[in-house]
Amino acid sequence: MALFQQHRYSGLIRPISYIADLAYINTLGVFCFFNGAPSLNFFLSISIGWTITALISRFYELYRFSFITRVFNLLVSQLLFFILIVFAYSGLHTSLNLTPISIIKYIGLSFLFVSLSKYGMFFFLKRYRGNYKLNNRNTVILGANKQGALLERFFESTPHLGFQNKKIFSVKNPSKQDLESMFSYILENKIDEIYCSTSELSNRDLLAIVNFADNNLKVVKFIPESTQVLSKKLKHDFYGVIPILSFRSIALNDPFNLLLKRVFDVTFSLMVIVFLLSWLTPILAIIIRLESKGPVFFTQQRNGYNYKSFKCFKFRSMVVNPVADIKQVSRNDSRITKVGKILRKTSIDEIPQFFNVFLGDMSVVGPRPHMLSHTEIYAKSINKFMVRHFVKPGITGQAQVSGFRGEVETEKDIIGRVKHDIFYIENWSFFLDTKIIIQTIINFLKGEEKAY
Repeated sequence: MALFQQHRYSGLIRPISYIADLAYINTLGVFCFFNGAPSLNFFLSISIGWTITALISRFYELYRFSFITRVFNLLVSQLLFFILIVFAYSGLHTSLNLTPISIIKYIGLSFLFVSLSKYGMFFFLKRYRGNYKLNNRNTVILGANKQGALLERFFESTPHLGFQNKKIFSVKNPSKQDLESMFSYILENKIDEIYCSTSELSNRDLLAIVNFADNNLKVVKFIPESTQVLSKKLKHDFYGVIPILSFRSIALNDPFNLLLKRVFDVTFSLMVIVFLLSWLTPILAIIIRLESKGPVFFTQQRNGYNYKSFKCFKFRSMVVNPVADIKQVSRNDSRITKVGKILRKTSIDEIPQFFNVFLGDMSVVGPRPHMLSHTEIYAKSINKFMVRHFVKPGITGQAQVSGFRGEVETEKDIIGRVKHDIFYIENWSFFLDTKIIIQTIINFLKGEEKAY
């Protein structure tokens, strides 16, 4: 009965998706690519393999508040599992004489249908909720504070997610009668989810709300203040029967994610080195040396992963000067050469850093590294600045494509940069890296004001 509570059919979406995906992969397999295999044997092998790996990758765990990046990440994870399943099946049935090309075609076509189905359902539900106001969840917020107001504005600005907030209650030191009044309102207005501000409610009041929700089949969620430890991503474990909370490790601590990023970095940097730097470097070397004396490359010590220093490579864009390692470049800096202005405006001076990427000191995407003197200053004055060193620095990053590149003119600039870098570290995905690279290319073509 709970599946169809208040005319919501969300509980049907997952089984329908399972059935549709199994239908795609089995139909294509039995009738197009594996028609020489026993139908029942193929159906059971592929279906069981798909179901088990889907549970492992959480392929069908999409929620109304999930973003498009999660859909992409789930598709990539399940695709890798599916490749293993299909090649394993073909390896066990060598009598079918399947060619690698036919297997790849089957995998590609199957995932084309699965991807179209998943994205189709994803966007259909958003349109269904946003335009027709159906499949919605009624909510209340207990806590008339900044966090509660932000959440209400979020619900109002994202109608496609299907949340309709009915009321915000002020719950500072509520009496028993106040709680009873709130509970009556929740029941009378058929509220589905209750959002509680942990900063306004005491443990006693929170316990009363949780007990009420449990007894009336309501969902309770908590809104911590941004300064509270509970606002962080926490991992929930049990030591025996004792619940223990700990900070969740960042995504790039996962060996698979780290390998994926490294393979991409090596491939991407090698392509740039072979197809771009191989012919561009000799040309620029001549131009740079003709204008001013000094080396073609400018190397500078920067702080990288785990705060270890490394030599960062750039095409030299300034005259040789004794303060290059302590004084940041500013607008109309007299040290910049004529060719250097072009190199910096187009960001071509940064391209040699692909050598750093290939060598493993940097990544294509990550927090931009600072010169040692500036890192020391910011580490003392800017809160959480050192968090940036939990991952490898990058040629481009979330901060750079969000308007925080170039010279740090005010404290606001470095704070904004740190904020975006921490967001990147805590929310890394291969899709996010791709998005940042595409945005960097767009910004390069448009030109950037702070590229000097």
